[in-house]
Amino acid sequence: MLSGNYIRKVAVVGAGGNSGKYMTGELLKTGKHTVTAITRTDSNSALPEGVEVKKVDYDNQSSLVEALRGQDALIITMGAMAPPEQQSKLIQAAAEANVPWILPNEWSPDSANEALVKDVFVFEKMPKAREHIEKLGKSSYIAVTTGFWYEWSLAIPAAYGFNLANHTVTLFDDGEAKISTSTWPQVGRAVASLLSLPIQAEGESRDRCLDRFKNSLVYVSSFTVSQKDMLDSVLRVTHTGLDDWTVTKEPSKERYTKGIEAMQKGDRMGFARMMYSRVFYPDDCGNYEKTRGTINKLLGLPKEDLDEATKAAIQRSMEVTWG
Repeated sequence: MLSGNYIRKVAVVGAGGNSGKYMTGELLKTGKHTVTAITRTDSNSALPEGVEVKKVDYDNQSSLVEALRGQDALIITMGAMAPPEQQSKLIQAAAEANVPWILPNEWSPDSANEALVKDVFVFEKMPKAREHIEKLGKSSYIAVTTGFWYEWSLAIPAAYGFNLANHTVTLFDDGEAKISTSTWPQVGRAVASLLSLPIQAEGESRDRCLDRFKNSLVYVSSFTVSQKDMLDSVLRVTHTGLDDWTVTKEPSKERYTKGIEAMQKGDRMGFARMMYSRVFYPDDCGNYEKTRGTINKLLGLPKEDLDEATKAAIQRSMEVTWG
């Protein structure tokens, strides 16, 4: 039995989603947490085995409050285009239910970078969510910055620039700007390790506690790599040579502008081109390992194999068709 200095009960919104299922699985694996999936009344999405389930109606605030009552932490995972009022309702409900800790819907590049947030509109809601939590004053947040998901993003031609099926790649600028990026399993391990820390410091380990990260952003990653590093990995995994690929270049700022223009014409892939090309600007906005540092070591996160993650991306690219 864990003492009162530890988080035991964790509610997860999006427990069956791309990243949420890894967070949920790793939390359960610790044997230290009871995990409750917060899901819509009409949802039929598959959930990891071992979770408790609470059905909610986002139009009925009392159902959210009741579902969160007694929870030690709330993890919110939602798609980039989810209505922002959904998270606002959850934050308000967590405050009313006296949930002490919230991991808001971050899971992104560095939303503390003001220039990046200004240029990528979907990132604007992240600082707003943090401000909302602080203003209510009932919960503390820890915003986990992960960069873009590697195996998801490498599989999308409009994202990291690779069309894995057609053996083509577009390098932004010279392809040498490094960005920090994470795999889904690493994100899951990071969340489980973070929420397994004592709330207040114990013994001589003054840094290993949640209070140290109260109302702040923390940074975790799998790799800090350039497009050329990714290309080298793809070549190794596919047993191909550079001559087997068509490599072109495009200025990152030009790609960003064209992405916005395409969005305005209704091209949904324009959104991806805009958002992803912005983190590859040569200003280190995507390289938070360099600009902020990570807590990988403190959390005991493993050093991953880039080629294994690339294999997962290639497999995913064969299963999902992107416009």
